[in-house]
Amino acid sequence: MLITKNKIIEDYKEKFLELHGKELVDGNNLQKYETLGELVKKYSAKDWASTNKEYSKLKNKQVYYLSMEFLLGRLLDNSLLNLGIRETCEEALKELNIDLHELEDMEQDQGLGNGGLGRLAACFLDSMASTNIAGHGFGIRYKYGFFEQQIIDGKQVEVADTWLKSRNVWEIKKTDKSEIVKFYGKVEMEVKKGKVKFVHKDYEAVLAVPYDTPIIGYKNNLVNTLRLWSVETICKEFDFSAFARGEFIKSQEYKNSVEAISLVLYPEDSFYEGKLLRLKQEYLLVSAGIQNIVNEYKSNGGNISLFNESVAIHINDTHPTLAIPELMRILIDEEGLEWEEAWEITQSSVSYTNHTILAEALEKWEVDMFKNLLPRVYMIIEEINQRYCKELWSIYPGEWDKISRMSIIGDGYIRMASLDIVGSHSVNGVAKLHTEILKNQEMSEFYSLYPSKFNNKTNGITHRRWLIKCNPELTELLKSTIGEGFMKKPTDLKMFQEHLKDSSVKLALANIKLENKKRLSKEIYNTKGIMVNPNSIFDVQVKRIHAYKRQTLNCLRIMDLYNRIIDNPNLDIVPRTFIFAGKAAPGYYLAKNTIELINSISNKINNDYRVGDKIKVVMMDNYRVSLAEKIVPAADLSEQISTTTKEASGTSNMKFMMNGAITMATLDGANIEIKDAVGPENIIVFGLNAKEVFNYYKNGGYNAWDIYNKDSRVKRVMNNLIDGTYSADKERFKPIYESLLNYNDEFFALRDFNDYIDAQDKVDKLYRDLDKWQEMCGVNIAKSGIFSSDRTINEYATGIWGANTIYRNL
Repeated sequence: MLITKNKIIEDYKEKFLELHGKELVDGNNLQKYETLGELVKKYSAKDWASTNKEYSKLKNKQVYYLSMEFLLGRLLDNSLLNLGIRETCEEALKELNIDLHELEDMEQDQGLGNGGLGRLAACFLDSMASTNIAGHGFGIRYKYGFFEQQIIDGKQVEVADTWLKSRNVWEIKKTDKSEIVKFYGKVEMEVKKGKVKFVHKDYEAVLAVPYDTPIIGYKNNLVNTLRLWSVETICKEFDFSAFARGEFIKSQEYKNSVEAISLVLYPEDSFYEGKLLRLKQEYLLVSAGIQNIVNEYKSNGGNISLFNESVAIHINDTHPTLAIPELMRILIDEEGLEWEEAWEITQSSVSYTNHTILAEALEKWEVDMFKNLLPRVYMIIEEINQRYCKELWSIYPGEWDKISRMSIIGDGYIRMASLDIVGSHSVNGVAKLHTEILKNQEMSEFYSLYPSKFNNKTNGITHRRWLIKCNPELTELLKSTIGEGFMKKPTDLKMFQEHLKDSSVKLALANIKLENKKRLSKEIYNTKGIMVNPNSIFDVQVKRIHAYKRQTLNCLRIMDLYNRIIDNPNLDIVPRTFIFAGKAAPGYYLAKNTIELINSISNKINNDYRVGDKIKVVMMDNYRVSLAEKIVPAADLSEQISTTTKEASGTSNMKFMMNGAITMATLDGANIEIKDAVGPENIIVFGLNAKEVFNYYKNGGYNAWDIYNKDSRVKRVMNNLIDGTYSADKERFKPIYESLLNYNDEFFALRDFNDYIDAQDKVDKLYRDLDKWQEMCGVNIAKSGIFSSDRTINEYATGIWGANTIYRNL
């Protein structure tokens, strides 16, 4: 369909009148945004329908990506870009006296994720659609997102993320595709025609109702689907006599308890009820999803015995693990397959991505709670475990400790990661180092048992959002130097390196960065009231607040720099603006204390006349995709300083690199692959390596107090935490002080402190040579194409899913 400026003008006015029953001149910006969203959805509807029709022929393998998070961000701008009509739309709206940018700002970020896990899932959906892969996302339609973060008196305050307070124009409710999900009850065995059947009785049923969102491919007429499940009670006729007896109140309480399942992302699980609610969420996702997948497959004439040849089910981290026993339940109880055939189909259909080695993120569920909530699913897991342990016994006779460690059920818990490994045909890490750690350290016993299952798929990001959309000036420079090929084939960015000998290109890079920094400076002033210098180094660490990501180390070096300036007001440094953003989990006290420290440092330094404009510290509120799109293009230095071996991959490192920031890196996660891509001269590396970290963990020998006592700079900044420098309440930052000293600095911040400061001094020297700095920035941009999620998805499709590219008459 050819979408011209005049067509948009005519369609827009007609759609506005249809939706709001009044003339355009009388509408507000929210109504105008909703109208544009509906119009864009209309423009994609024909391709959406034709895509689904083509998929129903079962000629291409269908990929179903199951994830508890999909951090989509705003969809309007991305949809216009992928449809190829953004500029045309902007011109059309301008003739109607409407500013497209104002409408884009009206859209709420969809509150469906927290951090890298959900953003990766969103990038993968975009790449599957844009590279012609038949890929669908399955998640939960949370009424409230993780939370909206407000900084009040320097502290994080969590308030409800009411992202659905206005109508979500992108979704379509598909009541006819609803599925029934069953909790509690009992399982009885019945013999029918000489065959044992398991029958689930007296269960509590809820209705999982899907809401579909179009995922528009980049200029290829292909539209995939993100299906999100919302929970409702199973509708019954209103009983007036029951209402009169007062039973309606009980009914309402039941309704509220059911709908709570899809109420909020990651309910607090430090108590039993919270754990139970989270388990309900995870089963809801997989039960509704797997039933839906099987039903769609069968409705299109699929033979259930050949299910795995047409369907790939991917588990994004351990949250959707129950897809494995749920598929087994359906194949055995509902489709009548024998165990062996069902198990072969399940294993060859399911694949699993591990995203962490942190024990806190490797889920496990108490057997008693699980068995009560999901009796039939527990029986299946128990059977899987018995057969698996029998296999282990034949391979490792008499090695009880080993078998106990590797079992799926042990010590009163069901171990989700173990079930994932046993029940899937592929287990992948998300960066080379991470995968090697899984194979040789954390999951070495499983790797010895199933070496062919383990593989690496380094993460990627969609360059359509994180370059083309969020950095249009840089995009235009690239188009003018290397052509438009990189927009569909991001590895073409490598050609940009040839143009870095041209001083005018490097000058253009510098000017683009400066303009992006000016825009961010304005955002900082408008939201925080802090005036920053756009000519300073924008030194950025934006990510989830966690001890292993070491925002604390960053704070300590800023405190040290502040001390150096106070000691020597004439200290010669390039001015710096330190920018932080990120949320701490509501129950993670140390992380929340770190946010308090950042804000206290900001308040102290920004208001000290002795510092002047040499350094400023800013903590941005409520980090989200739309805010990241403003920060990433403006960064000069990307802080990727996690303790080596702890960050599985990272994806913010790739976003910053793609926009010409220099990476300050430990040799952790994908930082290693960035270093390999750009060369050691175009990245700043510091800190312990993996071998040194593992040596400390295995053999000990690290003593934080020794560093404190021997290093005067370390001693001074540590004392600053508790001597009233940053708070009149000297106890305020004692938890951080004690975590580093009394609890021996688990993530080696003090061990890496001096090396980190030396690396920062190197940055100061490099930045003074602007020609050299711009060349480094340009090399990072040129080498970033391999970190596109298009490349990652191609590797998943060919190496794990067996999914072919769809060739269509476009």
